[in-house]
Amino acid sequence: MTAAKPTPASSAGPRLDKWLWAARFYKTRALAAEVIARGRVAVNGQVAKASREVRLGDLLQLQQDQATRVLRVCGLSAQRGPATLAQGLYTETEDSIAARARAAEQRRLGTEPALSITDGRPTKRERRDLGKAQVAWQRWSASLDEPDR
Repeated sequence: MTAAKPTPASSAGPRLDKWLWAARFYKTRALAAEVIARGRVAVNGQVAKASREVRLGDLLQLQQDQATRVLRVCGLSAQRGPATLAQGLYTETEDSIAARARAAEQRRLGTEPALSITDGRPTKRERRDLGKAQVAWQRWSASLDEPDR
């Protein structure tokens, strides 16, 4: 199998969904097209369609999970190749890298959402504690403590 090599500037670049798949942002082209259809990808500040052609120098804004990545297209490829070649197809801006690092740090320092839950279903530990309490209650029931008649 031949490796996908970045091509020089040409009149027609690959489709956006193919490029995102080739650059290994998504595992399948269908996933890339779905994300684009939801409006989570912008090219040069405009929401794009999957069929839009990618050109060298385009600025992509890509929303993945909670983070937004800003990428500059450095190479064109419509074939998925090794990860080392895929990383050569784009460069991430310094602002984007810093914003993702800040977001990761905030998530790391943030509180655990489960700790704020006070009502609802019991946790596994609470179920165990309830089970222990029921066993203790059965051992010390009132019927055993009553005097004989």
